[in-house]
Amino acid sequence: MSVIINTMEIQDLRSIGKKLFAGIGKTRLRPFESSSIGKGAGGDKTFPIDKQAEDIIISGLEMLDEPLSIVSEEAGIKEIKGGGSRVLIDPIDGSKNAISGVPFYCSSIAVADGNTVGSVFMSYVINLLTGDEFWAERGRGAYFNGNRMTTQQDDLFYFIAYEAQMPKRDIPAIINLLAEARRARCFGSMALDLAYLAYGSASVFVMPAPSRSFDYAGGWLLVKEAGGVITDTKGNSIDNAEAGLGRGATILASGNAKLHDKALKLL
Repeated sequence: MSVIINTMEIQDLRSIGKKLFAGIGKTRLRPFESSSIGKGAGGDKTFPIDKQAEDIIISGLEMLDEPLSIVSEEAGIKEIKGGGSRVLIDPIDGSKNAISGVPFYCSSIAVADGNTVGSVFMSYVINLLTGDEFWAERGRGAYFNGNRMTTQQDDLFYFIAYEAQMPKRDIPAIINLLAEARRARCFGSMALDLAYLAYGSASVFVMPAPSRSFDYAGGWLLVKEAGGVITDTKGNSIDNAEAGLGRGATILASGNAKLHDKALKLL
């Protein structure tokens, strides 16, 4: 069995992030002026902004001259130098927001030394509207623009973020939890939701429908390293979820264990 050796550093991902922000961050689309150019490997429609972001990320990874196995929402699986560490990419998380002119979307990159979400050891999320950066390394904490970040410390539901791909199906499944929140919001970008939860802005994030690993892998490490808890909506670990293209886990993330226990009892 070959051993994966990775020399990638968080600065490598930040360099890619700077290129993303320079190339995409200042491009504000008018509502629905952009049309789909096909379907990505993840099954969703691909828009020009998705392809542009993916090209920037893959080009940046190729310049590292390191063996990598890329798993991307748009391109699917692509190997560099024969394959190596798995890199989970969501070029634009919040594509529907982007094409609608809604300013809440990001790019997410997670690097794993195995084939499960639990093997992610480095992650990076950049808010493409503000340039704010979130990153984490296994055992080294989570950071917002270079400053250590931590999740909410008390057990009050100040702010709950959620995702509802099919509102008629998804909202009834989480309504008891949402009803306990002082504020509840559906922003439409899971990676950015999880990043802000890691920063302490949200108490809980919930996604009741099965999600793909590249949607949440970057946020998974951010939340864990910032002191939060992230499982499926039944409270089961998602560490063994495959780091691939398929839909697998539902997601419940909380600022701390007490919040998480309270949330689970309401689902």
